[in-house]
Amino acid sequence: MQLVRMLFRDVIGQKSVIQNLIRSVQEGRISHAQMLFGPEGSGKLPLALAYSRYILCTSRTPEDACGHCISCQKISKLIHPDLHFVFPVFREKTAEKVTSEKFLPLWRSFVLNNPYFSYNQWMKALDSENKQGMIYVEESAEILRKLSLKPYESEWKIMIIWLPERMHPAAANKLLKILEEPSDQTLFLLISENTQAILPTILSRVQMIRVPRLPDSDIEKALREKFSVEKTQSRRIALQAGGSFARALSLIDLSGEDQQFERFVTLMRLVWKKNIPEIMGWVDELASVGREEQKEFLQYALSLVRENLLLNLKLPFAHRLTEPELDFSRKFSAFIHPGNIEQIHNAFSAAQAHIEANAYDKLVLFDLALSLSEIIRK
Repeated sequence: MQLVRMLFRDVIGQKSVIQNLIRSVQEGRISHAQMLFGPEGSGKLPLALAYSRYILCTSRTPEDACGHCISCQKISKLIHPDLHFVFPVFREKTAEKVTSEKFLPLWRSFVLNNPYFSYNQWMKALDSENKQGMIYVEESAEILRKLSLKPYESEWKIMIIWLPERMHPAAANKLLKILEEPSDQTLFLLISENTQAILPTILSRVQMIRVPRLPDSDIEKALREKFSVEKTQSRRIALQAGGSFARALSLIDLSGEDQQFERFVTLMRLVWKKNIPEIMGWVDELASVGREEQKEFLQYALSLVRENLLLNLKLPFAHRLTEPELDFSRKFSAFIHPGNIEQIHNAFSAAQAHIEANAYDKLVLFDLALSLSEIIRK
């Protein structure tokens, strides 16, 4: 199913952002470099695609692109010659020079299937063998080459850079120079989920456009209308998704989420018993699945810990828990309280950072378990 046809009317929610983007085109004040930033699954890429289509459309209306002109037809397949993409990839060999161009066919099919996806899902699609995705330094030369060409069919050349925070430092510095001396009728659309990891000098040269988390109501409506999810299930998924439609889609099939839940339950029971041999077995199992899934687990664990604190404090909130999670948390939440929540949060966050930095995963996970065995009893 093609979830989004690159039209504004197909983007989930974000009406205020859409209105501002349309207005910039109608008033002829398109900034040459813009950054759509916000949390994962909020719709930044669909917005960038719809915005690009609106700019390149030859018969646009006050509300949207026409959807029928030659330009729109080509963007529907992501083959418009004036629309370019840069995104994280990986090297199969250390000395290999690789750019986004090599993976462009896969990128097109992946985006057309569902533009609400996460970095981890893209890495799995690349079959990256647990390597970290990166925008390598040679990408900057490719950007310069493409932008040196005159527009083929439109007044504008558009360069969408997905996750610039994953740029090699040398590539980021070269991008900065390009932004400082922009070509005529060139638009950079940067899509970021972590602006703190981007050079401040780059941030100072782009128009920042915040894309907030999606309201539960927008997610629920989209699940019912686009995926025929029944009302009760769509409401439950929307509550659990935390404003991310990417997460909502993953929750339609709960098999992966069930596995993460079982890992969390096992870990908590083992750290309470301080069973070192079994903890080492748990570490070996998680280490075997690769870094991306390890990071997914740590993020899931942080979310579940937060929900348990709220449950413990009996705060008036909508539970973002599945039935198995809630059954477990009714007892477990007693161990998550204001006296230890900061230490627990810091332990999981530190493990995330170390895994991201390519530290030895077994050592990181074992250290996490030992730390939790002390903290959880406080």
